[in-house]
Amino acid sequence: MFFSKGSALSAFEDLGSVGFRPFSAAFIAYMQQMGYRMQRSFPDCQFSYRSKDELLLMLECARRYNFMYGENLLVSLVNGGKDHSPLWLKVCQMESRVRNNDVLGVIVDKLFENHIQPIVNTDEKVIGYEFLLRPASRRRPFSPLELFAAARESGLHSSLDQAARLAAIETSARHLPRGIKRFINILPSSIERPCQCLNDTFKTIERFALDARDFVFEVVETERIRHIAHLQHIFAVCRGHGISMALDDVGAGFSSVVEMSRLQPDYVKIDRSIVSGCRHDAHKQRQIKEIIRRAIDFGGKVLVEGVERREDFEFCLDSGAVLAQGYLFGRPGKP
Repeated sequence: MFFSKGSALSAFEDLGSVGFRPFSAAFIAYMQQMGYRMQRSFPDCQFSYRSKDELLLMLECARRYNFMYGENLLVSLVNGGKDHSPLWLKVCQMESRVRNNDVLGVIVDKLFENHIQPIVNTDEKVIGYEFLLRPASRRRPFSPLELFAAARESGLHSSLDQAARLAAIETSARHLPRGIKRFINILPSSIERPCQCLNDTFKTIERFALDARDFVFEVVETERIRHIAHLQHIFAVCRGHGISMALDDVGAGFSSVVEMSRLQPDYVKIDRSIVSGCRHDAHKQRQIKEIIRRAIDFGGKVLVEGVERREDFEFCLDSGAVLAQGYLFGRPGKP
């Protein structure tokens, strides 16, 4: 849901009311001092707005009030003066949803599709594909990174993560035969309770009569992994349903070699920043060999990403990598 419960609103009206709770006389006085007139005070404190800009200014005032007085106001929109069983959000989340209304409409209206990029073995035979989120229409373009960032700020990243995952599973059911691996990204921070949060995922695999062993869930995260135990729980739940696990971007960003050794994923994906140009870079060569050595210790299969030059591919193979992905073997495209 975007701005309300019971309906998926991808836009809001320019004329409406915004409610706050819990509220106090001090908050009402503060808002009136800022030039806003209260519309009603029961059961919540409501102020009217006449444009998106005015609404954003009002939310900014509420956010400043929270900061100055240590309050934790919640906010909802009541468009057109009607009660839509409003969804109560943190002020910062509502502010982000209003500010990024057009971008977040992509989530609500599911204006995305999956492209796939081949993954090959040492003989350059395609053994699977990674599923990548892309705009469904040129008229509503978006950057996947920006879309997930806006979703995170707005408290919608769990909804987006699940919608993208289910869409990838359905796409794979239509286009890929059994025995072909399907690498699908998951965000650990969006999965608070793995058994419940992933239930729809497991049911979708069953509904299409797919083999869970064909699926590999890639842990993709833009934040440092602080709770290894939680991630290990996600691994255990997925593996309990027959799904393999992969750790993405190993060697760069927040996916460290130490975390890799603790999690012991089935697949280890070495980041493209290390793979690119590795044939002539001694430092990168040492990194790649160390990651492969550690992965072999726990039985992980190493996949090198971003392979564009054959000489880099050959070095990685000689070092022990067994899978590869990159423009050398095929660009992402529609299935």
